Amino acid sequence: CPWDREQTHESLKPYIVEEAYEVIDAIDSGDADQLCEELGDLLLQVVMHSQLARERGAFDIEQVIQRLNDKLVQRHPHVFGDISLENADEVLRNWDRLKREQKAHASILEGIPRSMPALMRALEVSKRAARAGFEWENIQGVLDKLHEEESELRRAIERGELASVESEIGDLLFTAVNVARHAGVDPEESLRRMVDRFIQRFRWMEATAAQQGRSLESLSPDEWESLWQAAKRANDG
Repeated sequence: CPWDREQTHESLKPYIVEEAYEVIDAIDSGDADQLCEELGDLLLQVVMHSQLARERGAFDIEQVIQRLNDKLVQRHPHVFGDISLENADEVLRNWDRLKREQKAHASILEGIPRSMPALMRALEVSKRAARAGFEWENIQGVLDKLHEEESELRRAIERGELASVESEIGDLLFTAVNVARHAGVDPEESLRRMVDRFIQRFRWMEATAAQQGRSLESLSPDEWESLWQAAKRANDG
């Protein structure tokens, strides 16, 4: 295929991200046939990258699979060895330790891709730091920190310091991620579902305003609020 022959690892980067998100959409849809198809599309990306590497003599798909197999055996001594681990937390701590030893990482935070979505990256950083012992005693401590960060953001806004506002928003978001972690909620999934709800409500408002012969731009603040509350009642059950 002429298109395939033109591809490089760099040119394929957007596609592997796109296919991964399409897998997530398929999971959310509950459609097994769609999930099967999207997993195949994602697997194709692995095959294509492996083929590109094989053509330049770097590695091939068999080596990719073998390295994965070796890693799983090495990182699961409680399954393939004689180590006894009591629960999932112990498994994760041992995984982190083995990963640092095998990859010669100086920090428990090394190896987290900077290109990850920010909320996912923040959650992974927080989880690893917590497993190392840098942790609040309970969720109330995190909520207190959230309130502290919100107050600092307000002061930065009042001062009109853009750099400080950006920094404080980052602190607030990072703390909110930790609230989610303590509550057992995935912040990325939580925000994604909120965006879905917002889109559903906003489309309902557009349709309702159109039925009334109104444009959204012509609505007063009070009418916006009334329509928004109606959209929430209509769409949230």
